[in-house]
Amino acid sequence: MSVLIRNIKELAGIHSTDKKLLRGNELGNLPSIENAFLLTENDLIKSFGKMEDLSKENIPANAEVIDAAGKILLPAFCDSHTHLVFASTREEEFADKIRGVSYEEIAAKGGGILNSAKKLSAASEEELLNCALARLEEVRLQGTGAIEIKSGYGLSVESEIKMLRVIRKLKKISPLKIKSTFLGAHAFPAEFKNNHEEYIRIIIEEMLPRIADEGLADYCDAFCEKGFFSPDETDRILQAGWKYGLKPKIHANQLAISGGVQVGVKNNAVSVDHLENIGEEEINVLKNSDTIATMLPSAAFFLRLPYPPVRKMIEENLAVALATDFNPGSSPSGRMSFVISLA
Repeated sequence: MSVLIRNIKELAGIHSTDKKLLRGNELGNLPSIENAFLLTENDLIKSFGKMEDLSKENIPANAEVIDAAGKILLPAFCDSHTHLVFASTREEEFADKIRGVSYEEIAAKGGGILNSAKKLSAASEEELLNCALARLEEVRLQGTGAIEIKSGYGLSVESEIKMLRVIRKLKKISPLKIKSTFLGAHAFPAEFKNNHEEYIRIIIEEMLPRIADEGLADYCDAFCEKGFFSPDETDRILQAGWKYGLKPKIHANQLAISGGVQVGVKNNAVSVDHLENIGEEEINVLKNSDTIATMLPSAAFFLRLPYPPVRKMIEENLAVALATDFNPGSSPSGRMSFVISLA
């Protein structure tokens, strides 16, 4: 099926196809064409340009024609960091946050990620799928067209597989472009609090082979923070993921400078995410790499954490992106426009 959108007042976000990363001052440029057209075929862009360059010979006879006079056409948002599959929200923890209880303190008493894992273990795939579909429709209506979704609320072989199977179903039935990320290294389950080595073995020797065998994930992630996964533990997990073709992503420096940025760059991570705490060393490491610094300002907003020095990062020529961190506790919103307003 072909669709022709014509008489567009302004067609914005037209970057050259060879531009893979935007850095520094490039982030302030939004190339556009006035009085434009856009032609798609089978949901892919076939051509675009100024209306004066549109010839009738290039318009398929059966094309649906949409007149966009007076309207601006923008690419949909790409939300590259979410935890959209979960059983229920954690609003009960907000009272603690208001009283000044820290993220680490909430996690230490079984809240946070472990709370979500407990709820998810009791939910069926069908329940998780239906809830996630409703959330996907919500963010679609808010302008998101592509999204990444992580596991990480399973923390056991079967529950992590369950989450990733739900994401695979979402890929098949949702109109959004979806990428899946394995985040078994999100937190240590209570039974492995004092036996990190055994849980890491389970991730590497039991979870990853099954995930790869079923083709359930595109990326492998880890939460590299004090009280969670150390740089060495994170490094081992990301390298194991690479062996199965899973590109690394990483949660780093949300609560403190953790060494996660260095581990991410060492492993050629697609991105290092959060970075509420970042110094000169981390900025220098990132600017000499192709790893994207992904900001999650809504998480900092809800947790009352400091915002990272994004203007300095841009001036240092880093590749910077924005995402929602949509999750049931620390960032309960998938609205990209809210993230942009915070940034």
